[in-house]
Amino acid sequence: MGKKITFLCGLVFLILSLSLINIGFGGESESKYMGVFKCKICHANVKLGGTEYQVWEKSAHAKAYQTLASEKAKAKAKELGIDDPQKSEKCYKCHVTGYGVDKSRFDQKFKIEDGVQCEECHGPGEGYYPRFVMQKRDESIKKGLVIPDEKVCVKCHNEESPFYKKFNFKEFFAKMDHKGLGTSKAGGAKK
Repeated sequence: MGKKITFLCGLVFLILSLSLINIGFGGESESKYMGVFKCKICHANVKLGGTEYQVWEKSAHAKAYQTLASEKAKAKAKELGIDDPQKSEKCYKCHVTGYGVDKSRFDQKFKIEDGVQCEECHGPGEGYYPRFVMQKRDESIKKGLVIPDEKVCVKCHNEESPFYKKFNFKEFFAKMDHKGLGTSKAGGAKK
């Protein structure tokens, strides 16, 4: 009887240990997308995290899904044989966050209507969104935070887009630069 209890305790310990290792090291690949509302909690408040939310909210990224309802988008969709761009997988690729990701990896409150959200560029936030993680840049990165570069941007800003405009990374990145405000703290704090 004692050996069975010892074996079961050991097995439970092993399973828990492996779960914690997965969470801490590389578990971000299966992290959930939380949605911009989670980011907004800290990133719309200078005292908590900065004003990144305000930069995003004014951007074309925030309105990416809404633009699919415009007459211009509908006309282009018709040319391409798409009935409704707001329901088309072809359009979702660059107008919503998490295109092609299994639905189980989205928080219940996540809304595609919020367009190209923070996590499209910064990776699914389940592992790094808690404030105690975001306060340490290296820890945030370990938990899945992506620091976007040109490769992230050109997944959508490329010649496959029916509305492609020449893409200059430095110019476009400056428009989305949240750190240039001098107000960002979370995830960008210096060591």
